[in-house]
Amino acid sequence: MSPPHPDESERETIPRPAKIGADLFELLFAGCKTEHHAAGQHLFVQEDIADRVYGILRGTVEISLYSVGGKKLVANIERPPAVIGEIGALDGGPRTATAICLDDCDLVSISRGQLFERIERHPALARAMIEILCTRLRWVTGQLGDQAFLGIEARLAKRLLFVSAMMSDPTGWIPISQSELAEFLGVTRESVNKTLNEWRSRSIINMKRGGVRIERASGLRVIAEAEDD
Repeated sequence: MSPPHPDESERETIPRPAKIGADLFELLFAGCKTEHHAAGQHLFVQEDIADRVYGILRGTVEISLYSVGGKKLVANIERPPAVIGEIGALDGGPRTATAICLDDCDLVSISRGQLFERIERHPALARAMIEILCTRLRWVTGQLGDQAFLGIEARLAKRLLFVSAMMSDPTGWIPISQSELAEFLGVTRESVNKTLNEWRSRSIINMKRGGVRIERASGLRVIAEAEDD
């Protein structure tokens, strides 16, 4: 049941707000049956009652926020090993975001009652949950800082590097549309399209329908770091 381990280069490049060690992951979800969820299936919806915590064994889960009017902002992409849904389960409040499977996923889950029972029985899990929450808070704080202080080019460069490390296929193509990238940044598709076309003219990226490939990662890093200073 243990989730696959990312290699060292992946650990260095991918921020993981819900990262947990394989031994503690196993302890948290001991005895749980693997649940199969199809691409497009919702695990939970923002404002729902939070009654379960999920662990990702295989696949990709998108975490998104929705405004009252239905506008979508992608907060993060989660891949194994990851724990999701812990905030509402810990404090008993409603879900703070929506989780949807981007592809076919294998997961395990425990109820809120089981979570507290296992934390009480294994104090190491309490520390792990605190570390997950603190790391998630740092992630959110960083995203808020980017939103407030960086222009669209720097933010898009950072996001492309992030999703490339998370989702690219063996040939380097990232299966993501311009509309989806816009949802990551909270901007219009037109502004993303304009920026990507300019980068393609400089051979920094390549594009096709429903996909982007980074040709010069160093070029994107320069863009991000230049506006970050």
